[in-house]
Amino acid sequence: MTTRESAAETAVRQCLALESDESCVIVTDDTREPIGESLYAVASEITDDASIIRYPPGETHGAEPPEPVAAAMAGADVVLAPTTKSLSHTRARTEANDAGARVATLPGITEDVFTTGLDADYESIAAHCEDVREQVDDADEIRVTTPAGTDITFAVGNRAWLSDTGIVHEPGIMSNLPAGEVFISPETAEGTFVVDGTMRPHGLLEDGQQLTFEVEDGLVTHISDDEIRETVETAADEVGDAAYNLAELGIGTNVAVTELVGSVLLDEKAGGTVHIAVGDNAGIGGETEAPIHLDGILREPTVFADGVEIDLPQAE
Repeated sequence: MTTRESAAETAVRQCLALESDESCVIVTDDTREPIGESLYAVASEITDDASIIRYPPGETHGAEPPEPVAAAMAGADVVLAPTTKSLSHTRARTEANDAGARVATLPGITEDVFTTGLDADYESIAAHCEDVREQVDDADEIRVTTPAGTDITFAVGNRAWLSDTGIVHEPGIMSNLPAGEVFISPETAEGTFVVDGTMRPHGLLEDGQQLTFEVEDGLVTHISDDEIRETVETAADEVGDAAYNLAELGIGTNVAVTELVGSVLLDEKAGGTVHIAVGDNAGIGGETEAPIHLDGILREPTVFADGVEIDLPQAE
């Protein structure tokens, strides 16, 4: 068995627990087709109702797929989506979940991330998620600081924390693969965050490279990086202030990820890191719809829940 085949077995059998009487749709695109084919091969061994659908890569993360793709997702029991641009924060993914599908998205997945990121103990990841949830679930306010200069406070309000464990066994739920985070769409936020880990389009930042974002009343008011600012401004031409929405606070719980590699999909799951996103949050418990969802990873964070420092999972 090749490494890719082993990773596909883990995804389809352990993470999604596909059964012989279920339908499965693999959604992929022209540049991720080999991974899609590996997942399809495993699914086809389990069920006669497996299919694979391919379309050109989307223009941005969070962009909606073509309508036939969305319809196929909504009609399946299980969906796996290895795509260049993320489908996690799309109406198509939300509607598939609403229809009862179990969904795993693999946005920006590469061969290395697929084979290494799925070589993990997902029961351990789930336990770390539970531990973090116990520490933050009842807090009204979360504060994050880092040595790079982050100092930002999030008001939780009525929003709920969610866990991305990689265990996708119940109808209507979704996870990223590789998995491992606890996250929330805060009602508002105030302060500054400094990305010094990984962020698209730059990938893994060089030593000393930092991307600074200033936030007021839940909206990003300053972006130090020209490329990211242009991406947000372009989205704002379409949806206005929604593009500047402070969308997500996430805490990585995958202790098998021992170093950042430049893939947001994997790096945001690294134990002991925090990631903060700008743009759409309608798919994760918020109310803002935007055609972008841009995650930035912060190294060496300290996280306080109502003033009490929490214990973060640390890479093994």
